[in-house]
Amino acid sequence: MEIAIEIANSISNKIMRFTIKLVKRILKPFSGMIDWANSYSLWPVHFTTSCCGCEFAATYDPRFDSERYGSLPFTHVRNTNTIIIEGTISKKMAKALKVVYDQMPSPKYVIAMGACAIDGGIFYNSYNVVKPRDFLPVEVYIPGCPPRPEAVENAILTMQRRIRELRIASKKVTE
Repeated sequence: MEIAIEIANSISNKIMRFTIKLVKRILKPFSGMIDWANSYSLWPVHFTTSCCGCEFAATYDPRFDSERYGSLPFTHVRNTNTIIIEGTISKKMAKALKVVYDQMPSPKYVIAMGACAIDGGIFYNSYNVVKPRDFLPVEVYIPGCPPRPEAVENAILTMQRRIRELRIASKKVTE
């Protein structure tokens, strides 16, 4: 009986490895297109804890219209691939931020917005403030207190450029 289980497991492992190789081979010619499509569909969920939320909202108003770059803010985590951290992250909020990040589909990207999200801002010496880079892989930082909507647009364009040049999306899809 145990021999039959071992044979079944080895066959299952061989089929799995073959399927993975086949998918990677099929997706390889499309990797540029995957990266291009992913770079123009950055849909952020915003994690607002401070005043940067007003500037984030202004980024998507008619004056700046960041939707023209392929970035459309969503409220439902499972429909997004980017999280923009806006403001100070306390230890308690860090747990919630990690839950939100884990619920996002892959490939996922993190942008830290404002001095508070980068290093704690005016609360840098507080016992309760944590830096997002300590528990999430932050790709782009937006300096300022609060940063202007133009800086948020620049971060979106920088993230798009990084996805296309470093082939981030196609690497994560084929993993």
